[in-house]
Amino acid sequence: MFSRYAARSLAKRGCALSARSRTYATPARERVRIVEVGPRDGLQNESAVIPPEVKAELVNRLTKAGMDIIESGSFVSPKWVPQMAGTAEVLKLMERHKGLHYPVLVPNLKGLELLLDLLAKQPRSEVPYTDEIAVFTAATDAFSKANTNCTVAESLDRLAAVAKRATSEGLRVRGYVSVVIDCPYSGKVDPKKVKSVSQALLDMGCYEVSLGDTVGTGNPTTIERLLETVIEGSDGIPASKLAGHFHDTYGMGVANILTSLKYGIRTFDSAVGGLGGCPFSPGATGNVATEDVLYALKGSKYEAPGDLDAVAEVGTWISQVLKRPNASRVGRALEARRARERLEKERENDGGAAETISAKL
Repeated sequence: MFSRYAARSLAKRGCALSARSRTYATPARERVRIVEVGPRDGLQNESAVIPPEVKAELVNRLTKAGMDIIESGSFVSPKWVPQMAGTAEVLKLMERHKGLHYPVLVPNLKGLELLLDLLAKQPRSEVPYTDEIAVFTAATDAFSKANTNCTVAESLDRLAAVAKRATSEGLRVRGYVSVVIDCPYSGKVDPKKVKSVSQALLDMGCYEVSLGDTVGTGNPTTIERLLETVIEGSDGIPASKLAGHFHDTYGMGVANILTSLKYGIRTFDSAVGGLGGCPFSPGATGNVATEDVLYALKGSKYEAPGDLDAVAEVGTWISQVLKRPNASRVGRALEARRARERLEKERENDGGAAETISAKL
């Protein structure tokens, strides 16, 4: 038996330990999903046709950098989007890992049949080329006609058949709605139209719908207005069924993501190096850069896949391959830091030639 003093002392120590453990407990971080769209949406607007080997290498580097959902290509007609030619070869060349997802864009039944034929010929012992497709429509008839030569209603009819066939074959289906803020052909977009189109995609079997600010004119105010309309109300769409896809034309991509997080959105599309644009949206620049998104979430209550430094190196590499400036602000900053570190190492190796180093800097 403990004495009364000893019992009281142990009780105090237990309370102190309990309080200490509570003080130093690390709160659980909320998971944010990042859909890396660089190899598909990011490359489709490049002026030059990129060889399949380069696309496959981009996917491989992103995988090694920790990205776990990588949109890897599109089964669209090369006549309309020549940069997406060779997707079947890309899927064969790239290194696929069990548990990761490599979705591909499929615009119609013909594209789906091409994919299904490819999957049927693949050895069963291999990791599947893909287990997911993405389908797309728009919030305005004007954009839909420019993109797919049909109205929104007609595109939904076509996509319903695609989604039905894909799900029957065991593929997951994700939906895209383009021009959710502004349309380059018809101006401001009614959020109610975005809501109805998104619901139609969910009703046909899409597990998630990505809301695309294709022109990149959205800001926190217009994003709030959109999400309040789409999510709230008795007929609102759950935030868990939605994703954000923000082009960075006006530098608002990260701000729009942070706004969307407040409304419960936990999935966002981004492109390494800020790659992208849209061949059917004149003036639209690239997607919000993956590096910028990862840096914005750094130290927050949210955790996201991908190693920031490794992803930034991929952004530097692909920008050099494409002979274009790196559109990621964070990527450029980390690139400059790596350059300084290399120079400092040179200084150490050459005995401290400070004057030379200062001149280089």
